Amino acid sequence: MDVQIILIFAIIGVSVVLFVTEIMPIDKIAFFIIVALALTGVTTPEDAISGFSNPAAITVLMLMIIAIGLEDNGVIGFLSKSIKRLSTLPLLLMVPVFMVVSASISSVISTTAVVIIFLKIFTTISEKFNFPTSKLLMPISFAGILGGSCTLMGTSTNLLVNSVASKYGVERFSFFEFSLYGLVFLAIGVVFMTIASRFLPKNTKDKLSEYSENSNFLFTLIVRPESKYVGAAFSEVPFYNNPNISVLKLVRQNTVNTAPGKNTTLRANDELVLMSDIQDFSLISEDDFILSLESDEIENQKVLDKNMKFTYLELLILPGSEFIDKSLQEIKFLFNSIGQPIGIQKKKMLQLDEHLYLPKAFKKLVVKAGDRILLKINKKQLENIYNYTNVVVLRHHEDDFKVDPYKRLWCVIVLLAVIALAATSVLSILTSTIAGVGALLLADCINLSKIYKRVNWQIFFLLAGMIPLGVAMGNTGADLWISGKLLYLLSGQGSTIVLGSLFAMTMIMSGFISNNATAVIVTPIAIALATSLQLPVKPFVLAVMFGANFSFFTPMGYQTNALIYGTGIYRFKHFLIIGGLLSIILLIAGTLLLSTMLNTQN
Repeated sequence: MDVQIILIFAIIGVSVVLFVTEIMPIDKIAFFIIVALALTGVTTPEDAISGFSNPAAITVLMLMIIAIGLEDNGVIGFLSKSIKRLSTLPLLLMVPVFMVVSASISSVISTTAVVIIFLKIFTTISEKFNFPTSKLLMPISFAGILGGSCTLMGTSTNLLVNSVASKYGVERFSFFEFSLYGLVFLAIGVVFMTIASRFLPKNTKDKLSEYSENSNFLFTLIVRPESKYVGAAFSEVPFYNNPNISVLKLVRQNTVNTAPGKNTTLRANDELVLMSDIQDFSLISEDDFILSLESDEIENQKVLDKNMKFTYLELLILPGSEFIDKSLQEIKFLFNSIGQPIGIQKKKMLQLDEHLYLPKAFKKLVVKAGDRILLKINKKQLENIYNYTNVVVLRHHEDDFKVDPYKRLWCVIVLLAVIALAATSVLSILTSTIAGVGALLLADCINLSKIYKRVNWQIFFLLAGMIPLGVAMGNTGADLWISGKLLYLLSGQGSTIVLGSLFAMTMIMSGFISNNATAVIVTPIAIALATSLQLPVKPFVLAVMFGANFSFFTPMGYQTNALIYGTGIYRFKHFLIIGGLLSIILLIAGTLLLSTMLNTQN
């Protein structure tokens, strides 16, 4: 065996151990792969860093930026609200319908983003229909993976395999070239998971509630004397019928009404206690209502500068904080000119009776360790928040949430245009995604300074680090060496068995290390194997593509599986048994389907 082949195997072996043990982050591992390739000389330094300019890596980066634009301009929020409308379906239909929805969106948008959307809305759906969320989360995660496998831009793995294969002279896949196979796999997954959902765990709703990053806070508003709603019925107030805003009580001259009806007449200086998320609360008109904690400033004519730019921070109060046992009114003075608390989320507030946290005087509500405070802060004062000890900034809501409908429409048009141009081969997928980002920048739908902070650079560095590993396997002949050993082991077997073995090997590897890493390592082997057997290459490349994506039997193989596993709802055995059975079924179906390509192309 050549020394360079030994070196590349050593690099791959160490990388696999690091990926499986998770001793360090995956992007850090990928960077060390670049270092190892350059220092050992198995690639030139230029090849070692070629991943940073690789079309697949740049395409994934562009798609991540487009996804951020969709989120910032309300497209993702619109999808979330639309999905909620499906909650009226019976559970028997809800599983397949939600799976189809998840798969459809995942075919063009990040699967992880799709699963996060469902995570955010499932607690509400679960409470409304009194069934455990665990019946839906795993099916939706699996459907997202299957949906992402239906188009070329559905997952970074598809783009990566396509890129690596093209470097070996394999004809590039078109946008929908393998979609028919993906749809067959999706149909199998939907049927199987609809049946298997009966065997998923029950009564785990509380675990999801604890995991969910819920942004519902208690707020108090005072009706301005000049408000147009003075003398109007409560039902005329825009937020009265908003399902995301709960009016918990109305206080009028020390008289408390804990169930104000739609015909209740509002009066000047009425105080309303609401439970709402930040996005919906931010849309309430400041011309008609004022925050209770701001009323002192108004009375003292210390009106804040209208040109001042504000942002919202969610602060977690830790033990030892100076804010513990203080009221919101007292905390307001502790923050001084930096900002002011406008809402509070008591620890486990949303799991218990909400009225337990409704004191007669909201300003005097006492803060405890574990509570969250929503702070409205002057953007110029942001850095001063770190002067306070034993508080953690959980989330920084940089935007004002007031979506421009024209920008939202423009984002949808851009997404559809990117898909259409790539699907019809008018432009390459790389060119279309770059043009898409340019179109979003032109319409001011994205802000590059925010993009730099929000792009998942870990994924980009992983791709940039793994791509040259595939180049190194070709340069050293490691791919031919492995394919030769596989041919020896499978000698005398039919082409279908060889194809199925490659599919199985890829699927098993992707269950324990990154699916992208698996794709880079196995794609050159698949091409060498097909070439040695004088068989069509594309079925073998597709076996790697689908096998790397179908990481169902462990929670580590795919990011969305790790995400739902982190909720505490599922155990490893649920992935091993249910995901394992699905993997076996798809392995058999995939081998038989792809083997038809061998017969037709021979």
